[in-house]
Amino acid sequence: MDASEDEIASSLLGWYGNHARVLPWRSPPGQEPPEPYRVWLSEVMLQQTTVAAVIPYFERFTARWPDVEALAAAPEEEIMAAWAGLGYYARARNMVACAKAVAELGEFPRTEEELRELPGLGAYTAAAVAAIAFGRRAVVVDANVERVVARLFAIDEPLPGARKAIRARTEEITPRQRAGDFAQAMMDLGATICTPREPHCLICPLSMQCVARLAGDPARYPVKLPKKARPERRGRAFWIERDGAVWLVRRAGEGMLGGMRALPDDGWSARADGSGGSPLEGQWETGGVVQHGFTHFGLRMELALYRGRDWAALGRSAGEWWPLGRLDEAGLPTLFAKAARLALATRD
Repeated sequence: MDASEDEIASSLLGWYGNHARVLPWRSPPGQEPPEPYRVWLSEVMLQQTTVAAVIPYFERFTARWPDVEALAAAPEEEIMAAWAGLGYYARARNMVACAKAVAELGEFPRTEEELRELPGLGAYTAAAVAAIAFGRRAVVVDANVERVVARLFAIDEPLPGARKAIRARTEEITPRQRAGDFAQAMMDLGATICTPREPHCLICPLSMQCVARLAGDPARYPVKLPKKARPERRGRAFWIERDGAVWLVRRAGEGMLGGMRALPDDGWSARADGSGGSPLEGQWETGGVVQHGFTHFGLRMELALYRGRDWAALGRSAGEWWPLGRLDEAGLPTLFAKAARLALATRD
């Protein structure tokens, strides 16, 4: 690093020593690094999810499965149920595969290159674990870091094309010592000061080095292209109740909400509306509509309530009767948890 780059790292680390967020997966600035398992688990959970949403999940997971061996040995359906509500369920399936691989190795690999070889562990997470858990110099770029660096150097190219330049600039300012603290300091700066709208430049430790601030419009960065309109899909979910229990199915292991318990539906997907077909013949009535947003599409899902009593056809399909009194233990994804609440409200 040249003198200006060294000054950036020094200023940021000095600020971090007094303003680091206290988070359950972290060690205080300058202290011994946290266990790799806690760093890895937190980074998997934090992908596209807020810190506030992740904290209770992280605490429940680490209380129930305190190390990677315990997580690797747990039944996958229990892990998926515990994950319910956190979203992006492919992360959970990848997490299970990675935990099993690490348990088989006996420990987490210590280098970024070796970490990349684990199943389901991408470039960002490998860099974060290498830097934070093992103190290796690695270039860690999440959305917060991306925003800070784009403003710090006033990178004009729109995202996603700008990511190559952002990574190169992050590489330039990442120090060889305290790389983990530096990565977390960048994350904290983006989360608390260099925020997407109305950045708090007056109290930013990097304000004197920030090209975007000196130009007078830091909120302009990172430059983004206009968003494309998300398509809206339509589908139906089916509430079939008998003797204080509801019929639940297990979704296919791959694809949307894979491996999760859910209400039966009519086959809607990210690419197409549902067929409208129902699992039973007979009396159905409308129970309302659930609106839900996925990353690439919105879903308008009608809830259909079965009012008949001929359940024999269900015996030819895979599913289970789940007690209504224990529905919160089923681990329903948010979409189907919404539908269940609607059905129960209609029923009451």
